[in-house]
Amino acid sequence: MSKIPASVLAFEKKLVPSDGLMYGTTWEGRNSQSTPLKLQEKSVRGTISNRLKKSEEGKIDAKIESANLQTVDSCALTPEQDTLKLNFTLKVLSGVEHPSACNHEGFNQTYTQAVTDYIKEHSFTEIANRYASNLANGSFFWRNRVGCEMLEVKINVLNNDSDKNWTFNSLDNDTQDFSNLSNDVTEMGSLIAKTLSGENEFLLLEINAFAKVGKSQDVYPSEELVLDKNSSKEKKSKILYHVNDVAAMHSQKIGNAIRTIDTWYPDFDTHKKPIAIDPYGAVTNLGRAYRQPKQKIDFFSLFDRFSQAEKLENVEEEHFVMAVLVRGGVFGEKQ
Repeated sequence: MSKIPASVLAFEKKLVPSDGLMYGTTWEGRNSQSTPLKLQEKSVRGTISNRLKKSEEGKIDAKIESANLQTVDSCALTPEQDTLKLNFTLKVLSGVEHPSACNHEGFNQTYTQAVTDYIKEHSFTEIANRYASNLANGSFFWRNRVGCEMLEVKINVLNNDSDKNWTFNSLDNDTQDFSNLSNDVTEMGSLIAKTLSGENEFLLLEINAFAKVGKSQDVYPSEELVLDKNSSKEKKSKILYHVNDVAAMHSQKIGNAIRTIDTWYPDFDTHKKPIAIDPYGAVTNLGRAYRQPKQKIDFFSLFDRFSQAEKLENVEEEHFVMAVLVRGGVFGEKQ
């Protein structure tokens, strides 16, 4: 199969989350009062605990004498608060059948036809239900989800023509399994599917999520990537993210959690966990790409065939290709 003829090809993302702002509250008063969480700066004296070089093993006492001084950001609830509140919005957009940039008219026609056929047959139902499940199960809390006593997610539709809302007990919603979804999850999924399929222009959701983690406990905003590796002792070794002095989570991190729906990669039976939708199935914290180009199961190998009206081997490959297009990106063939 020849590669796609379009050298300029880009798709805008169709799931657009906002940053998530973090507040402290109590479980009993979670619906009525909350206060923005501020970052706190700490200076800590640690010990040398990294692996030593062979030449340094005899000098461990001298190493231990040198204190490991660090200045770090932290964030915690107050002694009166036991619950973390996370607030963000999610906009779902239509128009996945139209690239935002494409310099080859013939390709554009075959691609549009392929997506139209997919929508006619599958209506984005499977993909949208998985997005809805990840909203309901609170996976976007990431580390804050671990060890919490209670977890609740409230979702409101903000479109003017709808008053839909749902409340989920997130600990009852599995983060690893997309079968046996509740009626509320599939109802929300149907709204997402109708938007992705083009029946509605957009869908705007507001998410308020609550995790009972315990009084005074640490909570975990996003950590900033420090590109300036200045070794000065006055530089902070950990910088947390905030929006106007309110602790926050990156929109990219929230989006990554929502699109962690790929159970169609070959090693799923061994790994047992869904991975985020990515052209090569990349999981950076494991240093692995689960969709290898050599095996022709990566996005580009499948997309080259799908976009030129060639039938893929199974419906799971079609779901994967469409989920990457919803994610968006630049996919042109370099010349």
